[in-house]
This record gives sequence, C-alpha cells and structure tokens, in this order.
Amino acid sequence: MEQSRDTAFPDHVRTRVWEELPDPDNAWLATGARCHGYALDEMARRLSFDDTIFLLLRGELPDAAQRRLMSRFLVSFCNPGPRHAASRAVMNAAASGTRNAALPAIGIALLGGEHLGSAEVEHAAAFIAARCSAEPIDLAAQLVALEPPLTPGDRRVAPGFGTLHGNIDSFCLSLAAPLCELARPEGPLAWSARFAAALAGTGCGWLQPGLAAATALELGFTPRAAGLLYQLAGLPGLLAHALETAGRGITAMPFVPEERYEYVDADTGGSA
Repeated sequence: MEQSRDTAFPDHVRTRVWEELPDPDNAWLATGARCHGYALDEMARRLSFDDTIFLLLRGELPDAAQRRLMSRFLVSFCNPGPRHAASRAVMNAAASGTRNAALPAIGIALLGGEHLGSAEVEHAAAFIAARCSAEPIDLAAQLVALEPPLTPGDRRVAPGFGTLHGNIDSFCLSLAAPLCELARPEGPLAWSARFAAALAGTGCGWLQPGLAAATALELGFTPRAAGLLYQLAGLPGLLAHALETAGRGITAMPFVPEERYEYVDADTGGSA
C-alpha cells in the first residue's frame, strides 16, 4: 500500500476515440463532437450504422470490401436464437417482470460466455491468428490426434471448431457461405474455411464463434475486439426476444418438470 501512494495517475481522462468541442461560454457543455477525427454531424449525414461501428472499434472507415463484409457479419450474427442461454435469460427475465433497462445487460452478460459466447470468439480469433500460417489439413490432423479419448460432451478440436450436440453445425455452414464469398484467398476467413473442411471427415467443423472470429479477423479486428463485436451483433436479437416475451408473465416460459430435477443429499453430496 505504501508503494501505491507513489503511483503516477494522469490529470485528465484521455481518449483518441472521441473529442468534444467545448462551448466558449460554458466549459461543461459541448458544441459538437468528433469520432476519430470525423465530425459527428457529418457522420450522421453520410455514414451507415455499420460504418460507424467499424470506425469506433477500428479507428478508421472501412473500404468497400470491408463495408460489404461488415454488413454481412452484423446480419449473420444478429440473433443467437431462442435456444441460446443468452436468449433464454432475457426471455425469462422479461416474462418475470424485470425492468426493461436491465435486459440488455443480462443478455450481453450471458452472450459473453466461454461456451458459444464472445469469450469463445476471442479465444478462436487468437487461435486463428496464431496458427493460420500452418497448412490446415496437417494442423487439423495434429489437433484431432491430441484429443482426449472418450471425452464426454461436445468436442472442441480448437476454440470455435468442433461439434454441436454431437454433430457438425449445419446452420453454421449456411451462415459461412455468404461470408466466405467475400473472403480474400489468403486471408484468415479463407484459411479457417479450409481448416473447417479438413475437420469434416472427423465429424467436426465450424461453430458460430469460430466463424465470427475468422470474419472479424478478416475485417482487421483484434481478438479482443472480435469478441465484443460478436456481442454487439447479437444484442438486437436478444432485445427482440425480450420484447416479445415481456408482459406475458412467468407462465409464458416452460417450467422444469419434476422428473428433470436432481436432488442432492446435503450430508453426502450425492444424489438423493
């Protein structure tokens, strides 16, 4: 604690993202703002929301190819679907009367998980970035050989690649098609597609976090930003499910039947 007293702290909050233009008559007010140097009023006239997200997170405007791919990314991952834990969380919360203002935070938190969430997107992006110089077929064979035998549950050959409910995720394959149409031949998205194809013979393939990670890297985002972009893309779908369920009451959602419960003995820790 004594040493922490000597720690130097800045005098002001510093950011390269946002500049507020001060009012000459009141320093607490702003007359305008710039985002990475671009005037906000001109951005409102000329940019789409897709362009604005790209500018905020990358610090520059997308070129034509990036603009097309960014748009397809945001549409492809606009909704994790009602079976995802994040969607079920906001649906249950909305049905039970949770304040609307709390629903986005609930959904984003659950969409940030290690399993099919933004944390897995970040791990997948780090894996792709580190290994995309390897030959996909050889790497796939090496990783499959390293899998533990008889592992319960779904397989994960690598973050973002494996099985979903015991099989290749066919829905993810359909999502990959319009994204891979815009991939550069030697970019991370094309490499990941070849890696997923190499895994197909072993019963594994793309998972949505892996596809999102590869696409985000193709757009020039870092692994950390890739995970956040995935959460941002999925938020509208979560809110749509919450709005649909709000006000219906708790009977709008299924109740877990008695036979699905497992009672644990408090003394032994085993099932009763």
